[in-house]
Amino acid sequence: MFVSVTAFIFSLIFLGVFLSGMVTQIDANWNFLDFAYHFTVFVFYFGAFLLEAATTSLHDLHCNRTMDLQPLLSDNQYNINVAATIFAFVTTACYGCSLGLALRRWRP
Repeated sequence: MFVSVTAFIFSLIFLGVFLSGMVTQIDANWNFLDFAYHFTVFVFYFGAFLLEAATTSLHDLHCNRTMDLQPLLSDNQYNINVAATIFAFVTTACYGCSLGLALRRWRP
């Protein structure tokens, strides 16, 4: 949740800077900043995807709670984690493609 909300806020700020025309007033290498932003978000989303996938894979792990063995994740939690893993993978792939395009723009 932290990764998606932070990426959303920074994307809005980035978009606001471009739409307001401040790009022409601020002397910066915007292609490099775009590449750095997409690289950072890609790394964070990839980490979130790996953690979500690892959590989902623990569905069959049983923990001992006072003598009776119960699964670590209930079926509802498992279904939610599967959906979250798929969406995290799709988002990571989209940011990866955007990272490739940003690298292509930034490279001289």
